[in-house]
Amino acid sequence: MTLSRPVGNRYDAAEWAGAFGDLGTLLPFVIAYLGILKLDAAGVLFGFGVSMILCGWIYKTPFPVQPMKAVGAVATAQATQIAITPGVVFGAGLATGLIWLLVGATGLAERLGRWVSRPVVQGVMLGLGVALAWQGALLMRQHWLLALLGLALVVLLARVRRCPSLFVVLLLGVGWTAFERPEALSALSGIGLDWRWPAFTWPAISAHDLMLGTVLLALPQAPLTLGNAIIGIRAENNRLFPHRSVSDRGVALSTGCMNLFGSAVGGVPMCHGAGGMAGHVAFGARTGGSVIILGTLLLVLALGFSGSVMTLFGLVPMALLGTILVVTGWQLGAGQVRQPRVAGEWLLLLVTAALSVWNVAIGLAAGVLLQYLLLRLHKAEAG
Repeated sequence: MTLSRPVGNRYDAAEWAGAFGDLGTLLPFVIAYLGILKLDAAGVLFGFGVSMILCGWIYKTPFPVQPMKAVGAVATAQATQIAITPGVVFGAGLATGLIWLLVGATGLAERLGRWVSRPVVQGVMLGLGVALAWQGALLMRQHWLLALLGLALVVLLARVRRCPSLFVVLLLGVGWTAFERPEALSALSGIGLDWRWPAFTWPAISAHDLMLGTVLLALPQAPLTLGNAIIGIRAENNRLFPHRSVSDRGVALSTGCMNLFGSAVGGVPMCHGAGGMAGHVAFGARTGGSVIILGTLLLVLALGFSGSVMTLFGLVPMALLGTILVVTGWQLGAGQVRQPRVAGEWLLLLVTAALSVWNVAIGLAAGVLLQYLLLRLHKAEAG
């Protein structure tokens, strides 16, 4: 499927709705960073906001900026066991930035991308789509009735462009929160403008922070980033928007630059991801305007309302974020299955996808290995 060719970035109702299509991934990780590690919301949101605005302006497609999932999971879920501090998170961002700048500048990203065949990349995307849908289903369990009602609204409004479904779903969530927890809505009256800039954090990163951030967070994330946030997003962007094609080298350099910037302003490790693009597209985004809209809103929150973001984010029930993730997973996975291929390519796709549901890095490695085994077998039969 190729989407229509836009003249430039748009900022209409569809782009506004699509701007929030990646909240299912963004909000849980941001809330965990702020609530568990006590990171400063000004720095975290400033890093995301500036990066999104620049990506939307440069790429002109719904090119997402997301938290790195493996880093976020380890940093928040194991913070007490392995002494993860804000400094370690900033160190991980600095190391991540340097790694991907090096990979992009040396041309290694392009060489790695050429080793991976199209069915393997599609298998990674299919597996990621299933994993996102499963993660969404787990969040939906928190309130099935609300989540299924949200899903029904998405299906019913799928073709009503004048009434973007995500707006209705978010309004449903706020209304549900007001009914279930009226104190959460009343807390909005205490929100006021509190203008401030994020702190410059590089001087606070010690050698110990940099070492732990590199070993515990940055390096374990690297294979996942290669599969989903470099090769995967390049393939998905170029499939949907061939008139705005990108390269593995460019995406690697982009990843490096935004992580260097993020680590300097108190942000968290960030990446691009095919799932994020699927989320934006699923709810109407077709240009970089959607990412600029979301980035601008996060920038306003960072600079003017950083002390109130937990109150604002708490208005959206997690069950509805699960609904958004299920729709995102479907959008990403279905796009890979619909493409024609021969029997051997189906085997590559399904094996890679099955393992990628569990771990993207393992799925990618197994897919590449199977790809070369099948190639050798084909040459042996031909000879």
